Amino acid sequence: MEKIMLFDGPENAAVTILLAHGAGAPMDSASMTACAKALAAEGFRVARFEFDYMAARRSGGRKPPPRAETLNPEFKAAVDALGAAGALLIGGKSMGGRVASMIADELYAEGKIIGLLCLGYPFHPPGKPEQLRTKHLEDLKTPTLIVQGTRDEFGTREEVPGYRLSGAIEILWLEDGDHDLKPRKTISGYSAADHLKTMAQTVARRVGERLA
Repeated sequence: MEKIMLFDGPENAAVTILLAHGAGAPMDSASMTACAKALAAEGFRVARFEFDYMAARRSGGRKPPPRAETLNPEFKAAVDALGAAGALLIGGKSMGGRVASMIADELYAEGKIIGLLCLGYPFHPPGKPEQLRTKHLEDLKTPTLIVQGTRDEFGTREEVPGYRLSGAIEILWLEDGDHDLKPRKTISGYSAADHLKTMAQTVARRVGERLA
């Protein structure tokens, strides 16, 4: 299936970020759109695409998400279809970021990407902390930023520091954020927009350091 993409940010940006969606919501969900616009506000060109099972839902059926690793070829195809002229980061929301993390080292070694961005990484299924999805993250070579809410039920601030993770991974913790990085303002004092701006500025800082 031909990859249809959504774009935000300047066409002539020096850096493009290619994002995939999570398991249950499409590329134009409120969460994905807000993340894309926050990154575009920092000068990035942001491209979003859908895996075939999600795109198929737009024409009727409701296909369940397949096993994440079976989507690796689709993500690689999206990278090729995008054909970014400048530097490229790949990543995504939840499962999309997980799929990106499984192909990142291959693309990084080939010089096709400069980094990886995971927005709410699904370290384990909710309520099943023993089912870790971290084995491939132990030896990851690609410079990586994982943006995680402190109360994300897929991996909380109390759980994640106990995992074996590569030194190439930096984790940005967003206070009281859930799996969509949204905080409860009455509790944390932060809004969702505050957290997304922090996320985007951190990405810009890290990319600036990489390209300096």
